[in-house]
Amino acid sequence: MNTNQLIASDLLKINAVTLSPNEPFTWASGIKAPIYTDNRITISFPEVRTHIADGLSKLIRNKFPEVKVIGGVATAGIPHAAIVADKMDLPMIYVRSKPKDHGRGKQMEGRINQQDPIVLIDDLLSTGKSVLNAAQALKNEGYNVIGVVAIFSYELSDSTKNFKEAGIEFDTLTNYSTIIEQAKAENSISDDELVVLRKWRDDPWNWM
Repeated sequence: MNTNQLIASDLLKINAVTLSPNEPFTWASGIKAPIYTDNRITISFPEVRTHIADGLSKLIRNKFPEVKVIGGVATAGIPHAAIVADKMDLPMIYVRSKPKDHGRGKQMEGRINQQDPIVLIDDLLSTGKSVLNAAQALKNEGYNVIGVVAIFSYELSDSTKNFKEAGIEFDTLTNYSTIIEQAKAENSISDDELVVLRKWRDDPWNWM
């Protein structure tokens, strides 16, 4: 089992990912989806948490070897960033969704050199807008964001488009395709359900 499959299996096992092809969820955006993800619960499972930290550390070393700072995106990316920064013996920062409305109005917490290459960590990517907003906030202050990594991606086309337009590379430990194939391999979904899940991946707006 490779890292993509291991993390997919972990997320399924602890119900961080729920697949429901016959009774889809409604996301905040209004989109109907046969999947719901809550990667925040991963921090409560030491073995899963360790697999994620090991995977992210290896991914960052391989894809962004010049990294000098690990950044966490509030709130779900912060605990994973803390563990990864510790494993990699690197400084850590975190970025709020918006500046504080009191004190110095800071959006970033931590103290680093502006030129140091930063990799941001989030728990999942849908359209990528929240983490890209965090990256832009750092760039606006003169910081050097070189990439984004996350635990999971829905593989939405908007995500790829948004990262390309922002000029920021990204990667994830696992993704929607791996999740649904792993669920079938573990016999937690049927062949017919797999077909439905693939339809959503291929056309999330017109799959029903």
